[in-house]
Amino acid sequence: MYLGIDIGSSSSKAVVIDEQKTIAAVSVLNLGTGSNACDQVFEDALRQAGIEREDLKYVVATGYGRIHFHSADKQITEITCHAKGAVFLAEDVRTIIDIGGQDAKVIKIGPGGQVVNFVMNEKCAAGTGRFLEVMARVLGCGIDELSDLAQQSTKEVPISSMCTVFAESEVISRLSEGEKREDVARGAHRAIAKRVVGMVGRVGFEPKVLMTGGVALNQDMVRTLSDEMETEIEVAPCSQAVGAVGAAVLAWEISHKKDG
Repeated sequence: MYLGIDIGSSSSKAVVIDEQKTIAAVSVLNLGTGSNACDQVFEDALRQAGIEREDLKYVVATGYGRIHFHSADKQITEITCHAKGAVFLAEDVRTIIDIGGQDAKVIKIGPGGQVVNFVMNEKCAAGTGRFLEVMARVLGCGIDELSDLAQQSTKEVPISSMCTVFAESEVISRLSEGEKREDVARGAHRAIAKRVVGMVGRVGFEPKVLMTGGVALNQDMVRTLSDEMETEIEVAPCSQAVGAVGAAVLAWEISHKKDG
């Protein structure tokens, strides 16, 4: 068995694959680096797969907190793992849009599955899940309720600021002016979509476009981004764990290269 673990800033993911590269376990925990989440998600993946630590032939760690996971045989960057995981799940993918809790990235993939170009937004919460968390709090709903709320919208209230702090103040003002919660929610999704489209423009894109990360679970966000890009966007299977899938596949590949 082979395991990949992706330790992000706000969540941790682990995936186990077998000798045939069939996924045997997927574990996602909404706790990131700085906690004991990496050990928890690691043990949960083993439990799901019905195996012990000694059954693992090779382990690859990726993500923001990968250096803190000492049970890995190798550490590999998240861009490499994310691309590997996306191509494994959708062989013909050419553009990956990943929006997580604290960062967003766009990766352009070549015909052979290699990374051609990428851009990351990791210095600001704009265009990330954190932005949506703040919007949900101000709108008085859970982050998992934001999509349903936005889908009830009859008009879109534009959010002009992408700075999370300023956007929060802007939303409060809009609500006090009598704007509906659902219309503001739709506007928040549009603001993120415009931000991401700017990133996509920097790397260039071509179909097939695959969306990954926790924000891919927000159906209205996917719809809005697809509308803004004027192209179909598919959501990856186990979208939150694509980086961990790639790490597991790389663990399999590295192990087999070592074995000759």
